[in-house]
Amino acid sequence: MKVIEVAKLLGVTADTVRFYTRIKILNPTKSKANGYREFSDKDVKRLRFVLSARKLGFSVEDIQEILSHADKKKTPCPTVRRLIDQRLHETEERLAETLKLKERMQRAVLEWNQKPDKEPTGHMLCHLIEEFSVEE
Repeated sequence: MKVIEVAKLLGVTADTVRFYTRIKILNPTKSKANGYREFSDKDVKRLRFVLSARKLGFSVEDIQEILSHADKKKTPCPTVRRLIDQRLHETEERLAETLKLKERMQRAVLEWNQKPDKEPTGHMLCHLIEEFSVEE
């Protein structure tokens, strides 16, 4: 299969297929007739795995580590468990920060709707932001 065929089959862009080829997650052969990359069913299966792992929050580096174990015929399961725990923790932290930001923004909206507009001066650009108290 050619790049565009793999992309269509998996519902991704050709650039996505090329990216994973460039970083050596996929290793297509080159056609002797025209020099085009030819992707095997194994490449398609591998890219499908990568796309699933990405949807679970694994980074490209995580996936390379997982595939390294699998390519050496070693179980990647302990690594997968460790990495998903790390990604979950990071996601929980980002979520908490996002919720704090949402609360600050909601408070700003309520506060700023009660304040008048002011022209900038040499000492102030926007009084709404400058007078807003960011409490953590």
